[in-house]
Amino acid sequence: MTTILLVEDNELNRDMLSRRLERHGFNIIFAKNGKESIEVARHSLPNVILMDINLPVMDGWEATRMIKSDDTIKQIPVIGLSAHAMPEDRKKALDCGCDEYETKPVDLPRLLKKLAIYSTKQTI
Repeated sequence: MTTILLVEDNELNRDMLSRRLERHGFNIIFAKNGKESIEVARHSLPNVILMDINLPVMDGWEATRMIKSDDTIKQIPVIGLSAHAMPEDRKKALDCGCDEYETKPVDLPRLLKKLAIYSTKQTI
């Protein structure tokens, strides 16, 4: 089963997206801020990380940079999630290390296609 680390501080967004993904057979684990996402990723080694960008404690940009600089977890694909939909927002996400970018509200069919690609990549 594919495990997704969902990094989202908003409880309603976290609940809604996790239930939708679980219905498609994904195992979902959680982090509520960027700092916690690094710890959970190291401990759980998920197949994919869905990283909200606007997070407390440490934002998604910095958390992604740290994940991608850590030899034990840098191979885990990170899909950035944000309500910011301008082309420069996507570019910034890719520049900081995100493998892909998805805007909120999430288009589930489009996200599922991305997850199909990235969840099959080896994480170890």
